[in-house]
Amino acid sequence: MPADTLASRYPTAFVTGVSSGLGRTFAERLLAEGVRVWGTARDTARLAPLVSHAGFTPVALDLGDGAAAEATFAQASAQAGGFALVINNAGYGVFADAALADAEVWHRQIEEMLQTTLRLARLALRDVQGRGSGAIVNISSLAVEFPLPYMSGYNVAKAGLSAWSESIAYEVRGRPIAIIDFRPGDFRTDFNRVALRGAGSDEPRLNRVWRRLGRNLDLAPSPECSAADLCRALQKGRSGVVRSGSFFQARLAPVLARLAPWSWKLAVQARYFDLR
Repeated sequence: MPADTLASRYPTAFVTGVSSGLGRTFAERLLAEGVRVWGTARDTARLAPLVSHAGFTPVALDLGDGAAAEATFAQASAQAGGFALVINNAGYGVFADAALADAEVWHRQIEEMLQTTLRLARLALRDVQGRGSGAIVNISSLAVEFPLPYMSGYNVAKAGLSAWSESIAYEVRGRPIAIIDFRPGDFRTDFNRVALRGAGSDEPRLNRVWRRLGRNLDLAPSPECSAADLCRALQKGRSGVVRSGSFFQARLAPVLARLAPWSWKLAVQARYFDLR
């Protein structure tokens, strides 16, 4: 096997949330590259299209139980002989007025998408440190820089993942370990269609934003573009922030956001999401 292939650098990978969307696409791309993938879903029946790949192992994992998720990861790691690559992708949206949102739902989303995910990330760090090399990819979001209206729990969780990634990148600096803060923008997935809609989401203002979010996804690039961006970043083997999406979202908008006052950014966001 050539030394410059992804499979030679990352022979084993653990990827969460591969039943659909970006996670499914990431898993398919890694399998095509020859990487052996342990992929998770709450319901492994949804992984049937991936099970046909000889290098794929389905894993039942629910982020709602942090201790059980850790035990599941440990078991899979033992089976794999340690993971060279871990991609924390699993997550979901909750669309609701922040002031009216059900507190239990809001806190559960942060518990699952941030705290349980970081429990897995800490175990992943032990794996790659034990191997002496590898990569941890936390799929955060461009929402870290451009928060999505009425999705405050999602924004908080993704910002927390980005903060952890940067913190650990300092700790492993100088070692052949990459910590990648991967920030996708809009891609044509079912993300919005399966998001939970909470209190206040039927109000006219929220409905306009909801329709705009859906339209943005429909017009967005295919998820294969995001998988290609991730594979390029993995091949480089360096820690850092990787933005993925349309030219406007992933290239132009972040530059403008850094240069423009916060009030300008807020005004542009309001127009972009039809926040009248």
